[in-house]
Amino acid sequence: MSKAKIIFYKCVQDSQDYGSDDEHMVSRVFFNLEIGEETFEGLSANIKQAVGSDYDTGQIEASQPFGYEGEFNHHAFRDCAEKFYRSCVGSEGTGIRIGKGAQNIRMRNNVHIKEMICEFEIGGES
Repeated sequence: MSKAKIIFYKCVQDSQDYGSDDEHMVSRVFFNLEIGEETFEGLSANIKQAVGSDYDTGQIEASQPFGYEGEFNHHAFRDCAEKFYRSCVGSEGTGIRIGKGAQNIRMRNNVHIKEMICEFEIGGES
């Protein structure tokens, strides 16, 4: 089994450019991917969350990475992408901290620059 190393470096939260609407907030995370000796730079994935859902607990969906089509473990990647997104936005966010009970908040096109590294085995779900 191969190991993947994801180096997240940017999040654009609730971007109109990526398809946010009245039902879903679509953000995008940017990262580099290392698998063995190969490095894939400048990849991204969409993060989708229902508008009005709790930033800390609301369900998060993650797209497949744009720019990479090789073997992958999407379930593990989604968990990593969610952790990175929530580290930028929410009650634990270092970029935008939103406390419990906050209602009717809509932020758009917020750019968060930070690094987070996540590693996982590739041989799982694809």
